[in-house]
Amino acid sequence: MPPKPAVRKAVLPVAGLGTRFLPVTKAIPKELLPIVDVPSIQLIVEECVESGIEEVILVTARGKEAIENHFDSAPGLEAILERKGKDADLNSVRRLTGLARFASVRQGVANGLGHAVLCARAAVGGEPFAVILGDDLVEAKPPGIRQLLDVYQRHGVGVVGLQEVPPGQEHLYGIIEGNRVAAREWKLRRLIEKPAQGTAPSRMAVIGRYVLPPEIFDILEKTPRGRGDEIQLTDGLATLCEARGLFGVEIDGRRFDAGDRAGYVLANLHFALRRADIGAEVRAGVERLLRELDSAPPSE
Repeated sequence: MPPKPAVRKAVLPVAGLGTRFLPVTKAIPKELLPIVDVPSIQLIVEECVESGIEEVILVTARGKEAIENHFDSAPGLEAILERKGKDADLNSVRRLTGLARFASVRQGVANGLGHAVLCARAAVGGEPFAVILGDDLVEAKPPGIRQLLDVYQRHGVGVVGLQEVPPGQEHLYGIIEGNRVAAREWKLRRLIEKPAQGTAPSRMAVIGRYVLPPEIFDILEKTPRGRGDEIQLTDGLATLCEARGLFGVEIDGRRFDAGDRAGYVLANLHFALRRADIGAEVRAGVERLLRELDSAPPSE
């Protein structure tokens, strides 16, 4: 059997409006909201690079130019930092431009995640590629998308990231039906987008990590509008599963939904507590706040 083609490109759909974070996202792309002092989109790009991805394709929209600027050079800022001798800050700014090759395509109309992926067709070309959602943060070793890439290299068919969700929450996710073939590996039979309560075939939910063959573009092009009158990636994956097969990987790591306000706060706390420079101070502050809240009279 010939070797599976290497996955060199990742598509990052970042065209969404971020309405769950209004009013701050009125002027700031949600993907640039910081996890402590690092934008969430930078954490995603670093995950790509650590996984061997060479090119990052940003699917953007009007008002998202700041995301492209974040990974571009900033000669004026760099000159000021250099003149002031702020070498650490200068290095942190300069390294962004060399993380990967970047390309941008526009999603002119918000027609769903499947449409966003389809917009990247010309930039991806006829090769397999990864898709990572910009508000789905995973801390893992090896990195989350690397775990999927390893399974793709073995099987040569599409792979989706999975996480077991608590009982009763299945209706909030795309849920898979299939057979476990290894400790964290599933061979899928079908996908169900947000099944009615009590009807889900499992508690394994698809999360924001995918490795897909180029055939997905032809499928998405023919996929009718689904939930929300949009082209849903899950619907395209269901067709791909029937036509060519699909695997799932329970990602071994800690995941945060940074597109949700509570999840975003928890992500900030987690990554802050993990840092050598501020972790101890943050932990002491959180413990102090909890003591104060426990002793405070209940609010009216």
